[in-house]
Amino acid sequence: MKIVIALLACVGLVAATSFHKTHEVKIADKDFLKKQKFIFEIVYRCEDPLMFEEHIATGKKFYFEESYYTHYDIYMKKFYEAYKTHALLPKGEFFGQLVKAHAKQARGLFNYFYYAKDCETFMHNVAWARMHVNEGMFVYALTLAVIHRQDFHGVMLPAIYEIFPQFFFNSKFVYEAEKFDYEMWSKMNMYEKEYMDVFFKGHAHGHSYQYQNQYQDEGYMYMKDWKMWQWWKLMGLGEHWYSEHKFILRENIYEFNQDTKWQQIMKDLKVWWMPVDYTRDLNIYNEESKLSYFTEDLGWNAYWYYLNLDYSFFLDGTTFGLKNDRRGELWLYTVHQLLSRYYMERLSHGYGTIPEFSWFHEIEMGYDPQLIYYNGIGYSYRKNYYELETYGNFEMLDKITGFMKRIHNIVDMGYYKTADGHMIDLRKPESVEFIGNMMQGNIDAMDKMFYQFWYMFAHMYFADTDFHQMEVYPNVMLNFETMMRDPMYYMFYKSIVQVYFKFMHYLPKYTNEQLMMPGVNLKHVEVSELVTYFDLVDFDATNLLNDKMVFHEGKFVWDKSLFARQMRLNHKPFSYTFTVESDKVEKVVVRAFIGPKFDEFGRLISLAENRMNFMEVDEFYYELKAGSNVFTRKSNEFYWTVKDRTTYSELYYYVMMAFDGKYDFPLDMSEAHCGFPDRLVLPMGWKKGMPMQMFFMVMPYVAPATHEQFSTFDYTYSCGIGSGARYIDDMPFGYPFDREIDEYEFFVPNMYFKDVDIYHVDTMEPYYKYKGYSNYGQFDYTFFRDYYTKYFKL
Repeated sequence: MKIVIALLACVGLVAATSFHKTHEVKIADKDFLKKQKFIFEIVYRCEDPLMFEEHIATGKKFYFEESYYTHYDIYMKKFYEAYKTHALLPKGEFFGQLVKAHAKQARGLFNYFYYAKDCETFMHNVAWARMHVNEGMFVYALTLAVIHRQDFHGVMLPAIYEIFPQFFFNSKFVYEAEKFDYEMWSKMNMYEKEYMDVFFKGHAHGHSYQYQNQYQDEGYMYMKDWKMWQWWKLMGLGEHWYSEHKFILRENIYEFNQDTKWQQIMKDLKVWWMPVDYTRDLNIYNEESKLSYFTEDLGWNAYWYYLNLDYSFFLDGTTFGLKNDRRGELWLYTVHQLLSRYYMERLSHGYGTIPEFSWFHEIEMGYDPQLIYYNGIGYSYRKNYYELETYGNFEMLDKITGFMKRIHNIVDMGYYKTADGHMIDLRKPESVEFIGNMMQGNIDAMDKMFYQFWYMFAHMYFADTDFHQMEVYPNVMLNFETMMRDPMYYMFYKSIVQVYFKFMHYLPKYTNEQLMMPGVNLKHVEVSELVTYFDLVDFDATNLLNDKMVFHEGKFVWDKSLFARQMRLNHKPFSYTFTVESDKVEKVVVRAFIGPKFDEFGRLISLAENRMNFMEVDEFYYELKAGSNVFTRKSNEFYWTVKDRTTYSELYYYVMMAFDGKYDFPLDMSEAHCGFPDRLVLPMGWKKGMPMQMFFMVMPYVAPATHEQFSTFDYTYSCGIGSGARYIDDMPFGYPFDREIDEYEFFVPNMYFKDVDIYHVDTMEPYYKYKGYSNYGQFDYTFFRDYYTKYFKL
């Protein structure tokens, strides 16, 4: 069993440095296991009625009385009044985190969870809400409470894509999972008509041709809009359920499948998997569909979801400590980094800069998410060349555009006078916190009357939702876990980041003296080969099951699991080796970035312009000795990335074994919710090598002014949200690319630029030839095993 050394990797792309150092991992006690078991069972198939008798008994009472809470506010009173008058959002209705009417009720429910005086009151309220409150609202409020309650640090919820697979997988898969029946499946012939699904019998010429979406070999031609991630077609498989008798596909599965406890789990568990496609351009044709493997990646979308729960817009910075983490700057810079990563993926396909966004011009790229909500209603879609202003809600549009004009004006003026007469200087670097709070529309924004709701209104306008509307048609832009699927997300958020760059424009450029570290010379950095590929992974979709739950002697018997087998982007482990000369012993921080070198036309991008495209990939502490220093950093040591999370099914088994005293449950059993997927650090690249560049900088270590890193929380199982001890130093996020660059002043000996190439390996190439795969009609386990045991070990 793996012992993940730093579960704590951070929430932001800039957040804390995870040292990945050895640390004694705590073993869960009985009290912790009771909480963990409760959480796992309370969200099991949460759109269905609660079936656990002990939790039904617990949920017979909700404590509305003020004496049970450490704090009681207007939102809690309003929630109680809505409940008494049957005005809560009904169960089964679409819930939008960015629908104003929904958010108010969710805030009241969260407060009942968060401010409960003790764990017993919390559990009573949660069990009651599971049975009486809208499912989406319940999971949202519960996730927030588990993240932020001190007595639940280390307690894990299943990943959001395991609680609600409907928000991440296409409607075809959801339908197949919901109607899955073991008795019916056992009688079906799973392999009939495979040739009809995959190959079309043509005229035999004995030659092989490849052009656009067609492959022809010895009389067989593959059609059907072929994309790399439709791997199952080349193995002769269909979009059906297949029984799994070997192992769950996950890049770190070799850390588990040698463990006897894990083998015991799999022996008692029946597993089925089904191939899953990404969005296909069935009706709406545009070039963005080529990027669906990236924009619809589960880890990519879940990362944004958890960031916006860790630093939720309605959590005030003082009560929850979020000001300690520079919440506004963190949120705004993270948006910038995500857009930089997306831009590099666009370059891999020959696309250019992210299109500009306008409320008054056509949105060229339409989008059909092909999702279905758990109440059976499909998500709305947008046609190509769509005009947003045609919605006709001009009052809301005026509020949104008025805010954008106001924020641009105050940045240009350089100061802001609040309603109470307080003057804020916007020419100070630390004022970026005010800008970030306003752009997120969070509760810490100055002058809440003007700035708090613009962000919510913008997303409501995208979904054609009115100010006080309660029943809303499903739309991806209303929830954090789905909005990044839509190409319009990147256009709109680019307009947010432009405010950040405008603010930075007015700050003085860094001088040569500020950037230089006297006595330190970064002589050379050697980067190992950068290789990307598509691999396969199983995502737990068991919450879609509709069969009868089995209980034995009062205990739930989890005997079946459904998995979605999907192809996703990954990279081979890589490393870089530094050669640094120093004239004395010194503590330093090393920062590493990756960015493009050429635009889509092959033109060199100037550094002054390109600084906005660099993404920070690593940041770590090191102690230099006098003389020459040679040290290596591996990609699996990056401070903000995590590997694949352990699945819901596996974690539940581990918890139950520990609960019965048969297993020592380590608190770092799964990866932290607040980490960025390690496999998405590099863009896809090209087969011949995509030219990119990396930037490295060595700078003096200056301890944070408030708390030293990790000093106020246990990083083996906590993300440290609101601790003020998540960052390695107090430097601005993105330094030294945060400000505009004077190329005559910028280059110093403690910096190093390195030209690199990113190569993409086509993992499906052996299957292109007819009869190239001898076990046609069966899954090829050597595909997975070879990539993780033979080739990609560093």
